[in-house]
Amino acid sequence: MGDWSYMSALLDKVQSHSTVVGKIWMSVLFLFRIFVLGAAADKVWGDEVSEFYCDTLEPGCHHACYNWMFPISYVHYWVLQITFVSTPTLVYLGHAVHIIHKEKRMMEQLRDCTNGTVQKKPKYTDDRGKVKITGILFGTYITQLVFKIVLEVAFSVGQFYIFGSVFMVPFFHCQMSPPCARHAGALCNISRPTEKTIFIIFMLAVSGVSVLLNIIEIIYLLCNKRRERRKQLEAHQHMLSPQQCPSNPGWGGISSQYGGVQLLPLSGQGLTSLCNDDKHIDSIGKEKDT
Repeated sequence: MGDWSYMSALLDKVQSHSTVVGKIWMSVLFLFRIFVLGAAADKVWGDEVSEFYCDTLEPGCHHACYNWMFPISYVHYWVLQITFVSTPTLVYLGHAVHIIHKEKRMMEQLRDCTNGTVQKKPKYTDDRGKVKITGILFGTYITQLVFKIVLEVAFSVGQFYIFGSVFMVPFFHCQMSPPCARHAGALCNISRPTEKTIFIIFMLAVSGVSVLLNIIEIIYLLCNKRRERRKQLEAHQHMLSPQQCPSNPGWGGISSQYGGVQLLPLSGQGLTSLCNDDKHIDSIGKEKDT
């Protein structure tokens, strides 16, 4: 198994640029894919060539039957899958680092021009330096999630297309002619089929969990985006709402004189003038009392 330290270091930087669901996906990638693949998968499939046996003495039949049963090694296929699935995340990481660096440089230039009195806040980072997934980063993040879903599904379907059933059979009848016998063929045995079947099902299940987490993350981001727009709209409407006229207890007596019909408040300029008139009437009444 190759050294995953370089990719692990890169993916570890994504933790500070992802959402909560993205961090869970990263943990699933490390614990249930890279760690399991590096620690156990090599030992399970390490003897797939040496322990593969066919009851034939014909030259080349043994290797032909093995290549027919395993066009590509399962371990190599899963390594390829992890590499491709992780690539969109690494692309997003590079884009996020570029955007943040560009924004910091622009803020430094503004600070130099205004002698350190910049009132504008950074768009893509908060006060603690945490990345905010908004603007162009939001589009990049959603795009890389979609690509990861497509790649996961494509590799899962490709596994069925290349290897067939997920259940590993203990033996099979190989009829590769040539080099095997045209009619008799060869009976080939596979070592530890049950253990290999468990690992195949496990890796497919982890791939399904990865797809599910990516879909949940897309829904989570869209809901947060909608909630932010709703808050901005409510704040905008609150700023544009007209000033309400304070209630006057004298209105109740006026409405009772007209048969209990409630007087509707006016809007706009009429409401303002009515409020001023009401205050003027109250002041005149006080002067008469004195």
